Amino acid sequence: MMGKFFRKSASESKPKTMEQAVVYKEKEEFKDAHWVLKNASAKQFYEFSLDMEDFPNIKIQKIGNLEETGLAFENDTLSGTPVTNNMYHLDVQFYHIHDQDQIEIKKIQLFVNADPKDLWKNIPSDKSTAFYKSEEDSFKGSFSDKKIVVASKRGRSHAHEGKFREDDFAVNKLPADWNIISVSDGAGSAKAAREGSRLATATINQFFNSQEIINQIENNTNRMYASESSHEERSDAESNIINLLSEGVLDVYHTLEKTAAENALSVNDLHATLIFTLLKKFSFGYVILSFGVGDCPINLISADFSEVKLLNQMDVGEFGGGTRFITMKEIFNDQIASRFRMTCVDDFSYLVLMTDGIYDPKFTTENKLEDTQSWKSLFEDLVGNNDDRTKADFVNDEKIDEQLLLWSDFWSRGNHDDRTLAIIY
Repeated sequence: MMGKFFRKSASESKPKTMEQAVVYKEKEEFKDAHWVLKNASAKQFYEFSLDMEDFPNIKIQKIGNLEETGLAFENDTLSGTPVTNNMYHLDVQFYHIHDQDQIEIKKIQLFVNADPKDLWKNIPSDKSTAFYKSEEDSFKGSFSDKKIVVASKRGRSHAHEGKFREDDFAVNKLPADWNIISVSDGAGSAKAAREGSRLATATINQFFNSQEIINQIENNTNRMYASESSHEERSDAESNIINLLSEGVLDVYHTLEKTAAENALSVNDLHATLIFTLLKKFSFGYVILSFGVGDCPINLISADFSEVKLLNQMDVGEFGGGTRFITMKEIFNDQIASRFRMTCVDDFSYLVLMTDGIYDPKFTTENKLEDTQSWKSLFEDLVGNNDDRTKADFVNDEKIDEQLLLWSDFWSRGNHDDRTLAIIY
């Protein structure tokens, strides 16, 4: 009986030993597998899936030392936002499905790059200096029967040196249900450009905050788009509107000229671009009157996102320095009429104004400003498809002004100018 017992035991132990050998082999192969985790960046969302396809019998229980990275591990995926740059040594704690009581460790490394934003100083601008301006500003509100959000943020290049935000904007409700939004980018080389941009936007908005002027614009708009108007009547109405808009632009120039004289400055010290749109919803559609001098675009995006129109003339030079400013008397020549646009549409999804701090990194070239795919990419970016996972929520928009300011802090190598973005939606 005893001999039979030992023979049976030996025959049973053989397959068990083989099974243990296979388990041991598979665990060692998993330990030896060379895993290179893609590098992470501090303060940017990170996600990396561990490839377990070649190891169907291996299960990862947890990853040790992960807490200090700021990441979490779930469903074989590392994800989260690392806080600081470092080389992290992680312990992958795993087991074999046929030996679940034995926990083994595989060592891997994760390198987190420094956040490039942290290499830039953020020095406050001097509040005692003339024409002081806050480092950022934002606005949200209604605009006709739509909504508007604006964010304006000092660029890193200015923050690094404690200089001022040169951009500015102004939003106003006008008589007879008209609305105006103006945006300006002060020239970095002009010593009082921050005041030039502030004055340009404030002055143009104030000029049209006049019942008399708005009544003239209103009457001529009705004449221009009335079905019974003749070609001559429409042409005359268009000329009248352009003349009124031109008066507003000229008023900005004279205000800047006067301010320069009062402060012992040259008008060139106030160099600033200017774009603006006047908008009203009529029974026959939305009428948008627009103007631009400089390199800041105004874009109208159709209701179904099938078409994008540029509503202003862009002053861009092939070798740089091609931009124009509202302080340049040469723009008030017989070509100024070409700077105005009158647009009438049944509806639209977005009306967007921006300075080159947004335009340069997000569009790169002027010809992309009417490319629908480029705009779809921008709005995908705006709703969170970006490295920072920042988003502006156009649906639950209680904090959209704060969200847009946060989004505006995006990183773009070589693009560190002031950023102003206005969106009517």
